[in-house]
Amino acid sequence: MRRTSSEKILAFGMMVLSAVSLLLGAGAAWRGFTPWIVWLVGGCLGGMCGLAAGWLLWRNFCQDQAALRSLNYLAELTTEGSSGQEALARFPSGPHKDAFFAALRKVAEAVSRLRERCQEADHLRTRQEVRLRRMQSEYQQMNTILSGLADPMLALNEYGELVWVNPSAEVLLVRREKQDRPPAAEVIECPKLVELLQTMTQRKTTGTRCEDIEWTDPAGKTHYYRAVVTKLGAGSEHPDSTALSVVAVLRDIGDQKALQKRHAEFVSSVSHEMKTPLAGIKAYVELLADGEVDDPETQQEFFRTIAGQVERLQRLVENLLNLARIEAGVVQVRKQAQSLNEILEEALRVTQPAAEGKQIRLEADLSPLYLNVYVDRDMLLQTAINLLSNAVKYTPSGGQVVLRSRLEDRYAQFEVEDTGVGLSEEDCRRVFEKFYRVQKDANMASGTGLGLPLAKHIVEDVHGGSLTVQSKLGEGSVFRVRLPLLARHWDNEAGGSATDSDLAPAASS
Repeated sequence: MRRTSSEKILAFGMMVLSAVSLLLGAGAAWRGFTPWIVWLVGGCLGGMCGLAAGWLLWRNFCQDQAALRSLNYLAELTTEGSSGQEALARFPSGPHKDAFFAALRKVAEAVSRLRERCQEADHLRTRQEVRLRRMQSEYQQMNTILSGLADPMLALNEYGELVWVNPSAEVLLVRREKQDRPPAAEVIECPKLVELLQTMTQRKTTGTRCEDIEWTDPAGKTHYYRAVVTKLGAGSEHPDSTALSVVAVLRDIGDQKALQKRHAEFVSSVSHEMKTPLAGIKAYVELLADGEVDDPETQQEFFRTIAGQVERLQRLVENLLNLARIEAGVVQVRKQAQSLNEILEEALRVTQPAAEGKQIRLEADLSPLYLNVYVDRDMLLQTAINLLSNAVKYTPSGGQVVLRSRLEDRYAQFEVEDTGVGLSEEDCRRVFEKFYRVQKDANMASGTGLGLPLAKHIVEDVHGGSLTVQSKLGEGSVFRVRLPLLARHWDNEAGGSATDSDLAPAASS
């Protein structure tokens, strides 16, 4: 640039010198006193100076245009619409030894490399944004899945602070706090779980520990959980307050505990029911074997007692087998179209002697309609006999037992109503459990506690009906059975003769 300025000054001086030479030569020629050779030389000298000045000015103009194009190409390198390599290839070189153009080209090359790096960084940023959005979507999906689980889940960091908890655990175990990461020992209400979490947090190696936990919430409800606590590996040498260290998953095993309890009660009840008759049989057999009873009448009485206890054991075993078969679905069911009233009349005849022995009025109020049902006759007869026998057993002398039947929508319904001792609300809820017997009435009649559970299985599991009870203490009880009628032409009057369509059960309305 410094040489270009000097050339411009020199060109300007030559132009001035050329103008002066031309003026002097012209003046001398006009005056006529100077030889012609003088003004001719002056004119030539002025012309040459003018040409030299013009050439210098043209050269400077070309250099300025090249510099301007270089700056334009340099500007193209910084725009987004052009390729840096293409702009650099079109970059003018200028004079071979011009330091300005050499420096300008180096700047252009540096700008081109910088632009390529910026483009690579922009592509990398775009890829990272795509990955980040994908990770955010996966995180949201995973968080939604874990939050929707019914099992409580918790996550702690290295410092024993609660980092994450799903709604199930928040409702059951955690008091709500305003802190982002409260200490687990301060917010979890189950002491045994807190102790287990602290133990796993202090553990140096990875591993899993499983332990059953019993916890009673503030409302007084007892929960049973199987806690699976896992110690995770450290992600880095420097612990992060948001990094997970311990994850706990609590599985509700309340149903399993209740099932175990029912099994234990079942075994205990069966043992008790078998122990009593076996003890009686053993005592009477020992007396007979020792020859301590010589009286034939007494011996016959002992034999009758032994036979009665054996029959009791036989009924117990048969009821247990029937229940097991029904629950396992392997019982042989022989369903046929039957008249419900005929089955109920036979059940009345079977229980009539027991009612007369206690001076109880056994009445029948059966529907005049033909109640056609698709049932196993023997099973349904056993159910009706069980219900009537229970009513007779738990009704004091002089009471009344009524057997009714009627059509209820598309169901055939029969009920056994008595004026017996009645049941409490808790007894009504548990009376269909195996071996359950009302304690206050245990001395009123003997039994195994399996008659009503067996009846409920026969009605509901085998025949698709329902067996319910309504009762009041001291007033009596009503056991109600509903069975689906056979399909028939419902447009006909109820009680008409059965058609061929009677061979299939009716759908409930």
